[in-house]
Amino acid sequence: MTDVARRHVTDLRRGLLTLHKTLLEWERSGYERQHGRQAPGEWLRIVMADPQLAWLRPLSELIVRIDLLLDADEDDAGQDLVSVLAQARELVVPDEGGSPYARRYHTALQEHPDAVFAHRDVMASLKRPGLRETLH
Repeated sequence: MTDVARRHVTDLRRGLLTLHKTLLEWERSGYERQHGRQAPGEWLRIVMADPQLAWLRPLSELIVRIDLLLDADEDDAGQDLVSVLAQARELVVPDEGGSPYARRYHTALQEHPDAVFAHRDVMASLKRPGLRETLH
């Protein structure tokens, strides 16, 4: 992976982390309104196990894939990078009639202004000039 691509992927990762954190905060707020305040350790257990929060797993897994990609050998990174970018583009498409992830993401963007800002930043990162050129 070129230095330019690495910088772009690192920026994308940073944006996805912010988006993930924002979505978790939104979910936590709703969860705690319904179930009461949760200690940090308990919240982590809930995030990992509660089916209500399973929709966030694709985003969590993408961030892990990016971490692995950034640590990978140069030879392994090219095709993985194309796949990671495609997955990132899919995960930032809200769709009230789509997958469980896309429906919940759509709701988050409708209800939580911070999610809109985080979404905007990820979209800007995906549209940044130069990344596409480094893949060819």
